[in-house]
Amino acid sequence: MSSNFELKLDKYADLIVKTGVNVQKGQTIILYADVENAVLARKITDAAYAAGANEVIVKWNDSHISHAFLEHTSAERLVNIPNYLSVEAEELMAKNASRISLISSDPDAYGDLDQERVAKFTAATGKALRVIRQATMNNDISWLVVAASGQKWAEKVFPKLHGQAAVDRLWDEIFKVVRIDDTNDAIAVWDEHIQTLKSKATWLNELNFKELHYTSELTNFTIGLAKNHVWEAADSIDRQGNLFVANMPTEEVFTSPDFKNIHGKVVSTKPLSYAGVLIEDIELTFENGQVIEAHASKGEDALLKLLDTDAGSRSLGEVSLVPFHSPISESGIVFFNTLIDENASDHLALGAAYPFNVKNGTILDEEARKELGQNQSQTHVDFMIGSADMNIDGITYDGETIPVFRNGDWA
Repeated sequence: MSSNFELKLDKYADLIVKTGVNVQKGQTIILYADVENAVLARKITDAAYAAGANEVIVKWNDSHISHAFLEHTSAERLVNIPNYLSVEAEELMAKNASRISLISSDPDAYGDLDQERVAKFTAATGKALRVIRQATMNNDISWLVVAASGQKWAEKVFPKLHGQAAVDRLWDEIFKVVRIDDTNDAIAVWDEHIQTLKSKATWLNELNFKELHYTSELTNFTIGLAKNHVWEAADSIDRQGNLFVANMPTEEVFTSPDFKNIHGKVVSTKPLSYAGVLIEDIELTFENGQVIEAHASKGEDALLKLLDTDAGSRSLGEVSLVPFHSPISESGIVFFNTLIDENASDHLALGAAYPFNVKNGTILDEEARKELGQNQSQTHVDFMIGSADMNIDGITYDGETIPVFRNGDWA
């Protein structure tokens, strides 16, 4: 275990509460956590109350119990989500409750299950909790996804280590990627990092590209950008006017594609963990904004189920730029976790666009956003495509070509 582990964990809890969701006096906080991470959950709870929270509601998860349910419950129960969960979701969003999600489970926890059953349950749960997804996608509330070390996950990342040794090593790496060490002021470090990323977003917004053209040894495709698109970075503002950071770590700037204008072939460069299944070597071919061909060397069944979620899951809702020489990429570690791996690599997201990625998007209805090119779906799943040889050109509305990335880094 790293030196001063408790000190770093306290710093992490403080960073999550103050910079991540930016807890305000009187707020309700929902904390999603694995039972394995009770210690960190308690520290976050204490830090949230110290910051003025009115209540912290912890939603515990246990992969073993979830696996048993998915394996054994009836087909009818899989798709019939209890109504009280929808009622609770409505009440929590009416309170503008902030959300903190601690990600720590085995990325392949449900890989041995019938993927049809997993897909049906995932889709049904998504519909039942739609109000939470909408509030999150719209930035009506402050929300945050962060990592915590878990044994099964740690042993997958570091297969030569076992038990506590693997857990400790993964904690060391998590602290590095969220910029926490023994001596620094992590909140001040994050303030500076946020400003650096925002300068890139400002540059891209000034250029207002019509399209981006990606070329590498594996990938050759063009992605149109939504009309009136807005590049965002690091921090966002919720409906109450509070700043928050949705992902820690974060190295990206991102915006909304035009879902009708995507052409060519794109290949993933890192594994994707989706619904407890690892999907590797994704190859997608797009025509007129739709995936017309899809393959994967592992988890292809799960990929195809994802693409069939609904009418919008065969197009893209996010395009994100991340330099290949980011700290996470330079670590040389594949984390099998989208939260971290996406910040080592350019990535795209199948499914819904974020309303705030077009001007005035949070007050426009779905039809108006669709007219601007924003994709609609009940899913939003990132997959990584960046590489050391990735070149990206921005194409302006006047037809001018401007280098954005060369050899995987900002041009």
